[in-house]
Amino acid sequence: MLQTENIYIFLLILPIVSFLYASVGHGGASGYLALMALFSFAPETMKPTALLLNIFVAGISFYYYYKEGYFNRKLFLSFAITSIPLAFLGGTIEIDASIYKKILALLLVFAILKMLNVFGKESNTVKDIKLWQGLIVGGIIGFFSGLIGIGGGIILTPIILLLHWGKMKEAAAVSALFIWVNSASGLIGQLSSGVTLEKESFLLVGIAIIGGLLGGYYGSKKINNQKLRYILAFVLVIACAKLFFA
Repeated sequence: MLQTENIYIFLLILPIVSFLYASVGHGGASGYLALMALFSFAPETMKPTALLLNIFVAGISFYYYYKEGYFNRKLFLSFAITSIPLAFLGGTIEIDASIYKKILALLLVFAILKMLNVFGKESNTVKDIKLWQGLIVGGIIGFFSGLIGIGGGIILTPIILLLHWGKMKEAAAVSALFIWVNSASGLIGQLSSGVTLEKESFLLVGIAIIGGLLGGYYGSKKINNQKLRYILAFVLVIACAKLFFA
């Protein structure tokens, strides 16, 4: 893995990616996949490595947001009940996911426009989520997460905001733990189907953690909601481009 051409440039960019994603409560799998694709990593190493990085960075991000009191347990559980088993199922499936990536990319376009207030300003009203809504949304995102090799926060956060189920930092806290459980479930599913992790993956974890620690800290404490929306929009643009053109 680390014999890839220009690997030192990759190692310099990696913590920047983890910083940006952790600051909005994400693990960064879509960013890591984009980066690994750009640097011509072997396809069979990309999916498990991205999920492994996700577990650590999302865990750090969740810790900071939870510590600041932004975590909504009820909201999280409504998604996690179905997402965890379906992320495992998705992780066991080897399939060409290009069509799914393009569909998700199109959905992200609308999320980006909403984050930039193209559709009007966000309402301050928070609505209670119905259990059936959470089960459906969580299950669908969880399955695609395991299938493609992402944690699902890049989709869940905009949905929470678009449907007014939580505010920005609350969405970040819920998404961070959602990403963690889905990434762990998806990775277990992959390992159970014979996929292996390379030793170098754990070196990448150490580097990504640096950015994750800084991102989680500044996102939960120092950056206001307006700035977080713009950062999230930027992150979504990266993920959208990666999903559409991969």
